[in-house]
Amino acid sequence: MEPVLRIALIQTSLIWEDPSQNRMLIAEKINAINQAVDLIVLPEMFTTGFTMQAKKFAEEISGETFEFLKKWAKEKDSVICGSFIVKENEHYYNRLIWMEPSGAYSFYDKQHLFRLSNEHLTYTNGAQKIIVQLKGWNICPMICYDLRFPVWCRNSVGNESYRGAYDVLLFVANWPERRALAWKTLLQARAIENQSYVVGLNRVGMDGNAIYHSGDSSVFGALGETICQEAHEEKTILVELNKEELIKTRRTYAFWKDADGFEFC
Repeated sequence: MEPVLRIALIQTSLIWEDPSQNRMLIAEKINAINQAVDLIVLPEMFTTGFTMQAKKFAEEISGETFEFLKKWAKEKDSVICGSFIVKENEHYYNRLIWMEPSGAYSFYDKQHLFRLSNEHLTYTNGAQKIIVQLKGWNICPMICYDLRFPVWCRNSVGNESYRGAYDVLLFVANWPERRALAWKTLLQARAIENQSYVVGLNRVGMDGNAIYHSGDSSVFGALGETICQEAHEEKTILVELNKEELIKTRRTYAFWKDADGFEFC
């Protein structure tokens, strides 16, 4: 286990519905990271912005964006994650790829689809959440609107070792500024109620629907303390998480022992 997890959050604007230009933009920002990191996080739908034009912009899982992630994960010797539009068996998914330097990968399909933008009419929702491992850390990646649903985000704990639970709850997003208060408040709430680090990476700038995104990319500790929060500007945010501090917090404040049991129906 590595006691410190080093993360780079790429808070960036996106060029509306232009995968090629966005890959070039992201490549420049990844290349500019001049220190070793364990994980590089990209926004939701980082090749297009939050578009409902799935048929036009969807890729096969092994397409250009997959190869792009594979190339940069190897070059930076870092896991890279972010979501883009994937077509599989005639269905379209808002899919987060977790790409390892070796080329091995995992994926998470967004479970809660944003009804106000008709995402539920365009995409197919995922069936299960995942927990991935990185240098002894358990990380649970999710996408944007999933943040509003605490049962889906709930940490699974059963003993003092937190076996099977996550240490970091991670969100990638295209979350509009008009609801930034909810974004920041819910990230902090998820950290407190799950006694976990919570990392939220959001885009900035105007999209093709004239919706402005303020970023407000944030990291919260297991007691809800703000570790970092950045708004409005394009910036690569570097942050370090400490596993020993997390373990100490969970042992000192063992609220999880009194948590209600639950299961999905």
